[in-house]
Amino acid sequence: MTDMVLKLSVRDLVHADLASCGWAGSDHHLVGVAGQLERVRTGDVDYLALCPAATDIPVAKGGVDYRVKEGVGTLWQLAVHPALQSCGIGTFLVEAAEARIRDRGLRQAELAVEEDNSRARALYERLGYVAYDRRPDSWDEQAPDGSLHRYETMCTLMRKEFD
Repeated sequence: MTDMVLKLSVRDLVHADLASCGWAGSDHHLVGVAGQLERVRTGDVDYLALCPAATDIPVAKGGVDYRVKEGVGTLWQLAVHPALQSCGIGTFLVEAAEARIRDRGLRQAELAVEEDNSRARALYERLGYVAYDRRPDSWDEQAPDGSLHRYETMCTLMRKEFD
């Protein structure tokens, strides 16, 4: 067995990255991400890209919204390229997002995870997030034929306090 080391850098996601982020979701999803990038300019959102140093093409992405709850950075739209999951990239992404939250002087991060996503929930728990509530959530999802349908799910709300 050969081990591979992937050196990653963290930077802001930019519009030009979206063309190479098809692994993260449908065209409809990426249009939504483009809209969130507009909020970066106002300081309401940070949107991160994790890229291998050799290519500078995102292999993970995720946002922090500072307007969901006063004094809290809310992590959302976290995604790692499927071929690279379980390699520590999700941990690196969450820690990079937490660093942005701390840089703003905030002491709490929150996120919502679908109740049937036990793998992601285990990651968040390992990183110190604690469940405190649950709520239904929904969003428009694009089918392969391009049509949209409403996806409905139940999410566990989790939070982490920083020292």
